[in-house]
Amino acid sequence: MTVPRVRWVVTGVVLCAAFVALGLLVDRQPLQLDTEVANALRGQDTRPAGLVAGVVTNVLGPVLPWVLGVALLALALRDRSNLSLCVRLAVVLVLCRLTSLAFKPVFLRQRPREYPDLSYPSGHVVAVASTGLVVVLVCGWFAPRFGRWAAGIAVGATVVAAACRIVLGVHWVTDTIGAVLAVLGVGLVSATALRLLPFRGPDGRSLDE
Repeated sequence: MTVPRVRWVVTGVVLCAAFVALGLLVDRQPLQLDTEVANALRGQDTRPAGLVAGVVTNVLGPVLPWVLGVALLALALRDRSNLSLCVRLAVVLVLCRLTSLAFKPVFLRQRPREYPDLSYPSGHVVAVASTGLVVVLVCGWFAPRFGRWAAGIAVGATVVAAACRIVLGVHWVTDTIGAVLAVLGVGLVSATALRLLPFRGPDGRSLDE
């Protein structure tokens, strides 16, 4: 394994470990940051800010990975030479998205207010962050010049999604932080294992070399 790949894997493992450690830390009771923010925003879900947040999370939420999945399918069908690459990108997307479904039953964390489903990590934030990460990977392989724009938009969308879920009172702050840690950790490890990282230039060499 080359040095760039080792670096990506190690970073991903560290982020995964941080995700698990944070989950264990907040599993029994929320941090002071969690409670202070939740108390400050209590009741906002029925006010204008909460109504706006509800609309935003209908877009920035679980629907995004499905939309990206359809886009990857269309890209593969348009040019069959991209099939392998698109399949690998889809695998990363699925693995990242599954972090919410797989780990909520592990930590059994309750929401700040009465609400169905468990809390850690935030499924909406996982969905947005997963989509953003894979879009950055797509740009890295198909349109490198848009990579920085994609990364900036992905970060912005993830922050907005996290803020909306917190305003709605359905997630603690650490739920959203954990979601990002999980997606980045699993995403970096899986993307490296599937040879999506580091990116390759026209000559086939790693862009990190």
